[in-house]
Amino acid sequence: MSDAALVAGRAGAAHGHVHGRPRLDHGVHPAAIAGFLAVLAAGLAYAGYNLVADMHQAGQPPLAIGAFALLGLALLIALAFEFVNGFHDTANAVATVIYTHSMPPLTAVIWSGTFNFLGVMASTGAVAYSVVTLLPVELILQVGSGAGYAMIFALLLAAIVWNLGTWALGLPNSSSHALIGSIIGVGLANQLMAPGHAASGVAWGQAASVLESLLFSPLVGFVCAAGLLLVLKRLVRRPDLYRAPEGEAPPPAWIRGLLILTCTGVSFAHGGNDGQKGMGLIMLILIGAAPTAYALNRTMPDSSTPAFVQGSQGASRVFRDHAGSATVPDAAGARARVGEALKAEAPSKALDAPEVHAALAGLSDDIAAQVQNYGAIRHVPAEATQNLRNDMYLASDAVRLLTGETSPFSQDEKKTLKDYQRTLDDGTRYIPTWVKVVVALALGLGTMVGWKRIVVTVGERIGKQHLTYAQGASAEAVAAGTIGLAEAYGLPVSTTHILSSGVAGTMWANGTGLQRATVRNLALAWILTLPAAITLAGGLYWLLRHVF
Repeated sequence: MSDAALVAGRAGAAHGHVHGRPRLDHGVHPAAIAGFLAVLAAGLAYAGYNLVADMHQAGQPPLAIGAFALLGLALLIALAFEFVNGFHDTANAVATVIYTHSMPPLTAVIWSGTFNFLGVMASTGAVAYSVVTLLPVELILQVGSGAGYAMIFALLLAAIVWNLGTWALGLPNSSSHALIGSIIGVGLANQLMAPGHAASGVAWGQAASVLESLLFSPLVGFVCAAGLLLVLKRLVRRPDLYRAPEGEAPPPAWIRGLLILTCTGVSFAHGGNDGQKGMGLIMLILIGAAPTAYALNRTMPDSSTPAFVQGSQGASRVFRDHAGSATVPDAAGARARVGEALKAEAPSKALDAPEVHAALAGLSDDIAAQVQNYGAIRHVPAEATQNLRNDMYLASDAVRLLTGETSPFSQDEKKTLKDYQRTLDDGTRYIPTWVKVVVALALGLGTMVGWKRIVVTVGERIGKQHLTYAQGASAEAVAAGTIGLAEAYGLPVSTTHILSSGVAGTMWANGTGLQRATVRNLALAWILTLPAAITLAGGLYWLLRHVF
């Protein structure tokens, strides 16, 4: 344990805080290290095998040695981000069961890692692509270029550096905040480096909704956890639920079951939400390096083609109705016109013009014609894959912006366009099983390496007294519910912020008080995360643009 943690532990002892403190300093058995390395090697081999197999099956032209090495490095850095994410966010899930002696530390970590894995595997991918849409449109469309690799390396390395720094200090930090800040930093740097393109910056409309969810969720954690604890005290008249652990004795069986259940819920929900952030970036990397294999969802069956074509034609009719006398351009002209509108300073306004509606009609017609001509998305040849994927992405992003709150379309037209957007997203937004597996492994292995520092902070250094059983259950139940709800709406949230705030809320509701120094340091880390990540990522992007 670090000197800072020892000092905090002694300070807590002065308050009677370390009464019943679990033993966290057991040595690591050589067999555990061997098992860890074996799982790590197996995961990387599994990823490599599936990557090569997917490329071969799709007819992807062989990559040059340098390009393949760059792809491998990008994937390793993306998995490293998820590995470090496990230091922070997954460790929060096990803090309460460890500090209430409901589970031994090693058992808790393995248990949590297992349900993180299942949460990742059950995830929908909605959060993954809500993060991706924050990136500049031009970089997404050219992700396989030098600028695209500079973007990926800069934002991931910046998030990793900040996460490692806060972990070393034992401060629960939000990996979500770090990643979103890094994306904003890259977008701002890209815009400064290309001042003639308003275009090249952050998608601020999407960023606002993501930042709102990140900023609002800690308040939900604090208030709801405090409220739940107060409700429990009124409804559940069992004194043993509101006691702190005594010695190393586990709680009564029913309390132990409750705490394990809430820990399981947080772990599963965390996997379903946080695991997707890395998956979205990995898919961007794969699309850029091996577009034939990954730019389109080749798992869509041939039977989906008629509905796809019908949806495209329906959207085209809606756009033509709003185009007035504007001429529908050819495919290249339509692509350029829509792309320019999406890159404008106010894209929603730029898109709502007769010429752009005409261009969207032409783009929809061309997408329908290509899919109908090839018979299905999975039959699109290598040479046509990248252009079709870019057209589908442009059309989907345009529809997303045009069907917002200030939409120029009627309710029936909006329904037609939203159905079309879902069809387009089904054709471009998918995550192979092997990507989910390796991300889940990275999260779980990261927890096993870095859990102690964050567990100590959550368990000992937030409140002035030891966590009671009811406090642990309340904080985790609220965290699991909030994270799961956010995942259903495709919003990224911070497990760290929600759970740490929930613990603080229960301490406040219980009248036991908070350790001001820890709360101040946590708040400072949370406040500094966005500007620090923005600065780091922006600087790295500028530097790497001179390398690639």
